[in-house]
Order: sequence, then structure tokens, then C-alpha cells
Amino acid sequence: MSKPRVEAVLFDLDGTLLDTLEDLADCMNAVLVENGFEPAPLEQHKFMIGDGTHNYLRRALPEERKDDELLAEKMITRFRELYANGWTNTTRPYPGVIEMLRGVADAGVIMTILSNKIDCSTREAVAHFFAEFDFAVVRGEIEGVPIKPDPVGPLQVAGEVGVAPDRFLYLGDTNTDMQCARAAGMHAVGACWGFRPRGELIDAGAETLIETPEQFLELLG
Repeated sequence: MSKPRVEAVLFDLDGTLLDTLEDLADCMNAVLVENGFEPAPLEQHKFMIGDGTHNYLRRALPEERKDDELLAEKMITRFRELYANGWTNTTRPYPGVIEMLRGVADAGVIMTILSNKIDCSTREAVAHFFAEFDFAVVRGEIEGVPIKPDPVGPLQVAGEVGVAPDRFLYLGDTNTDMQCARAAGMHAVGACWGFRPRGELIDAGAETLIETPEQFLELLG
């Protein structure tokens, strides 16, 4: 049986298209210090990011304060204030990403983005760094839609562009992305240049691993 032609791609954003690690970590560490907590090492933030701001903060807090909702609300508000002014300090597309996106566009494949970053920040980042590209859908965390790994978001994207999920490649860099892709019936492609190790991607169901953005173009068929 021949492999179905790829008609669309769903990209994760942080850790997949954009290296946002330092800006996120700087803002989160600043909020931690402001509230009397120890900052976390940069490498540790790789394992905190990826499941929305609330989970990011919860992972950064000491165990005994993780369920303090009033504290969390205050710190998340402050984090978003800092990040709104600091999200371009060091954030850049990963090497090869712009060329990859051009290749996908030239192949006539529909491009979409779905992130667990809040929606306004997702749209702002894409408009800033990827203005030359025509994404059919760009979406972050929005009220009323469960975040990844719940497949509702990807399935909504597939419905909006009119492409069956099994005709999507889903490129992401975390276990959350791989689990989400599999749950949505999309082909799970793990980006090994991102925030998480290869083993995590494999354990979470990655069907294909790629070392560089250039290799993604080989999957388009």
C-alpha cells in the first residue's frame, strides 16, 4: 500500500520552530526571585516548558507551594507582564527552520501552528519571526479548548483546513507533542534539536525522529 500524500503540517512552536528557552527562563526565574524562591538552572527549564503557563509555574515552585492557587495567579500575571516585554531578547528561529518552512510552502503543503503558549503570544511571535509565511491556522492556548496533549486542538485545526488527520505531519519536540499527535491520528515527528531528549520522544510514541529541520522536507513525499 502506498503511503498517503502529506497534505498539511502542524508545527509546535517553542522548542520546535523557535528557541525560546532563555527568554522564558529569565522571566520565570525573575518571578521566582521576586517571590522569595530560588531560580532554576537553565537546563531544568527545558523540562518545565511545554504544557502551558500554569504547569510551567507549578513545576518551578517548591513542592509545598505548588497548590497555592492565589500565589500561582499572582505569579502567572507577573510572568506574563515580564514576558510581554522580554520575549525577543534572545528568542530566534532554530538554524534551518526558515529554510524548512520555505521548502514546505514550495511543496504546496498547508502549514499550521498549534502551541500551548497563550494565544496572543503565539500569534505575536509567529507574526514577528515568520511574517513571510502564510499559515492557514496559528493558535495558542485559548479558553474553552484543552491544551495539548488533548487531541481536541489538533482535530479542530484539521477540520478548519479540511484535511484528514492522517494526512498531517505533526512536528514537535516534547512527549506532550508526540502523545498529542498519536491521539489525533497524525504522524508524530520528533524534533531532536528541541527541549527534550530523543528517549522521551521515542517513549511518547514518535514515529519518526529528525536531527535537523532540513530532514523534515524528506518526509513530505
